Amino acid sequence: MSNLKKALAVMLALCMILSLTACGTKQAAPAATAAPAATEAPAATEAPAEEPAEEADPDQAAADHVAELIDAIYVQEWTEDTDAQCAEAKAAWDALTDEQKELVEGEEADPDYFGRDTGDASQDDPRNADDIGENELLVVSFGTSFNESRSTDIKGIEDALQAAYPDWSVRRAFTAQIIINHVQARDDEHIDNVAQALERAVNNGVKNLVIQPTHLMHGAEYDELCDALAEYEDKFESVVVAEPLLGEVGEDATVINADKEAVAVAVTAEAVKTAGYASLDEADAAGVAFVFMGHGTSHTAKVTYSQMQAQMDALGYKNVFIGTVEGEPEETACENVIEAVNTAGYKTVILRPLMVVAGDHANNDMADPEDEESWLSMFTASGYFENIETQIAGLGRIPAVQELYVAHTQAALDELK
Repeated sequence: MSNLKKALAVMLALCMILSLTACGTKQAAPAATAAPAATEAPAATEAPAEEPAEEADPDQAAADHVAELIDAIYVQEWTEDTDAQCAEAKAAWDALTDEQKELVEGEEADPDYFGRDTGDASQDDPRNADDIGENELLVVSFGTSFNESRSTDIKGIEDALQAAYPDWSVRRAFTAQIIINHVQARDDEHIDNVAQALERAVNNGVKNLVIQPTHLMHGAEYDELCDALAEYEDKFESVVVAEPLLGEVGEDATVINADKEAVAVAVTAEAVKTAGYASLDEADAAGVAFVFMGHGTSHTAKVTYSQMQAQMDALGYKNVFIGTVEGEPEETACENVIEAVNTAGYKTVILRPLMVVAGDHANNDMADPEDEESWLSMFTASGYFENIETQIAGLGRIPAVQELYVAHTQAALDELK
């Protein structure tokens, strides 16, 4: 082939290639314009997909609702809604399954509020009946939600007073609305607060009113009782408030009186007998110390606890010690009592409440082995002692203590004459 022919052949080939390339570009154009739709957002910049919202646990929601209802009645003020709130809380609790009840937890609420067995409420008497007559003996207590203690300790005192004064109508009032609400909601037992009891007395035409507080001392509760009574004094022909259990407070720790001596002797004798010893001296020889745990208070009446220790010392009760839950006065704080008992060399300790009732403080603050802050746990944790025992019993069930209340009421009755 000549050079000219070769050149023409090359040129024809180039034209064909260029033509095919141009046609290919036109055909690819639609794909190029569709590409952005397929790659609208790079994978790296896509927002993460939202997880589906987790559904609320219906069991926990039901338990939380009951906890809210319990917290609403765990208050010291009574209102016109209180009765309905108590009923609503109990109905909601009863509607829970056993598993749901275990989930109840609030600011004050827990499964024990309704679920704990504290004895048979039917053994108690709220003493809230009308038809009082002209003479009323109103027994005012702080109160307890522990049914067995309420029917044995508080009712025990009330029964003793009614037996001693059959011509007077014995009625009850509690100062702790929190406890009143608890008992009402759980057991459908209706106990008057102080205002309700006084209104009941007025509405029943009571002329002579004697109030016997079961409080231990002239403390904050006693003061509040007197303040409440001041608004009603002109509604009766005569009103008198009897002494609390331990009588007058006194100025300092050395001041003791017949009331404190009587209680010291009574509670010690009961504790010794319950522990199985013939005498306090026999217990002392066996290395046994008795620790009586009171509540404690920031009120000036706290010196009463120091006076009770002075009374034990005056009686020669060297293996008896006084303590307080609140640690006021300071020497009655648990850690200080532990050191005192250890220094005295005792290896067995018996804890018992110095309280009218054996309620929450006795069962939980004193005797709960699962609470590391209970006295039982702290005495155990000290490592000083070989044996620690508890006696869960209030002062109100001791006959000698009941007799002391009767004597205080008699002194008040004598003022009316």
